[in-house]
Amino acid sequence: MKVTLLNFTPEPEKTVAMAARLCYSDSTIEELEAKVKGISYEKFLGKILKMGHTSVLEHASFTFGIEGISRATSHQLVRHRLASYSQQSQRYVKFSKPEYVTPDSIRRDAKRKKRFEDAVKSVYDLYQGLVDEGVPAEDARFILPNAACTKIIVTMNARELLHFFKLRCCERAQWEIREMATLMLAQANKKAPFIFKGAGPSCVTGACAEGEMTCGRPKEIRDKFKKI
Repeated sequence: MKVTLLNFTPEPEKTVAMAARLCYSDSTIEELEAKVKGISYEKFLGKILKMGHTSVLEHASFTFGIEGISRATSHQLVRHRLASYSQQSQRYVKFSKPEYVTPDSIRRDAKRKKRFEDAVKSVYDLYQGLVDEGVPAEDARFILPNAACTKIIVTMNARELLHFFKLRCCERAQWEIREMATLMLAQANKKAPFIFKGAGPSCVTGACAEGEMTCGRPKEIRDKFKKI
């Protein structure tokens, strides 16, 4: 799996601060930049966000390039509606060699791994055979497994990312999307450390939101995300 932060709103915390300042100021747009210059984003935005005025976070967006994830994970990812997606098409792109994800629960056992890999390779052989016979890729793809690798470009605003990280960085999330979300958080945090301070599953800054389904390891999880 590879996650790359391709683009982001320049000076995201400044942009969010300007949006927040505008809401409570009679300043002109031109004056806003001067008004936020030199201010403590942590103090000012901290107060704004504590009030629940999180809509200002929507003015900062982040675009990620993600590759080497399975279709099983991309199907989970696109359920997050407040985002933009562009995904490699199995309809127009022909796959000449097997590219797939093997879960650790299968990889750890040599015999199980071999059965899995043999089955996936046979599926790809059938796929290639159908394409060679003139079957359109859009039809041959029906045989491809959820394990098939995909590439996707994702854009989310900061508010949606915080929600995404809360759900998908949690130990209750499926392992592959959890790994992907954690890599996304690490890169976003470098560009906007205040916005993403305390980002991650609910237990990072408060009580676990999973109730009886909790992993029971809040301290371990908090320590993990403090290092990001």
